[in-house]
Amino acid sequence: MAVYTDISDEELSTLLARFDLGVALTFKGIAEGVENSNFLLETEKGRYILTVYEKRVREDELPYFLGLTRWLAQRGYPSATPMVDRQGQALQHVRGKPCAIFSFLPGLAVRRPTAAHCREAGEGLARLHLAGEGFSMSRANDLGQAAWAPMFDALKPAAEALKPGLSEVIDGDLERLAAAWPADLPGGIIHADYFPDNVFFDPAGRFAGAIDFYFACNDFLAYDIAVALNAWCFEPDGSFNITSGRAMLAGYEAHRPLSAAERAALPALAHGAAMRFFLTRLHDWGATPAGALVRPKDPLEYERKLAVHRSAPDLFLLGQAK
Repeated sequence: MAVYTDISDEELSTLLARFDLGVALTFKGIAEGVENSNFLLETEKGRYILTVYEKRVREDELPYFLGLTRWLAQRGYPSATPMVDRQGQALQHVRGKPCAIFSFLPGLAVRRPTAAHCREAGEGLARLHLAGEGFSMSRANDLGQAAWAPMFDALKPAAEALKPGLSEVIDGDLERLAAAWPADLPGGIIHADYFPDNVFFDPAGRFAGAIDFYFACNDFLAYDIAVALNAWCFEPDGSFNITSGRAMLAGYEAHRPLSAAERAALPALAHGAAMRFFLTRLHDWGATPAGALVRPKDPLEYERKLAVHRSAPDLFLLGQAK
């Protein structure tokens, strides 16, 4: 989450007049994340989040994202739910940009997840995959394996500027991933951005919900686990915490056991998931607008994770004997 677009009091009042949410009492920007402009909104009837969609989110895809979060809410999955106006519409516009107002999801994200948090997060991810079953809309993963090599072609100068010699190393990774990428694993709705800042916990440390579904798509369910392993189970020194990884997988399999093929594919999927976030961070490193209340995330964090995948892929089998 971030703030790229300022909203005036008059613009906010005009927007709220379409809803039955009462008048605004407080309104402030949330300066976290990298994708959209987000605001904490408190009205006479409760607390909400106003999201203004910036350039990366295509307006024609918003019905998928908004429809998915409403579907998940109807299935009992804890996530921020889009509010609808008096005409039953969730998608709105402000300052010429699409926007939506969401229910406020209580809970806290954690900056330094423990193994117990990882287990809870794994359970939450499996519940998400199960709740997504039957959703009628579909969206391809436009940041999936087929997109990485073409994306990197335009980023090679940036990679060399970041670290001399890195371009050749990444080319080698991309070749290995193309050869090793699985072709037939169980698929469905995935979050695709299941990071600690997108997952909330209650005061007892139990999973309380997930937010930010703007990369959600249809892909291998195990790829979503791989994204989460990278995001949750690395230590600040760049090492992979296998105890946390096993805890995450155990939490996930308490609700949805993995097939043998999914377990065998985890090293390649996790390597690929690290590549995806390295590439998008490398792109954002030089593309964040001046004056935005956000700091782009360091691509070198994921370059270091790529090195771990390259040198020790067996770690990501997580000691599974099944």
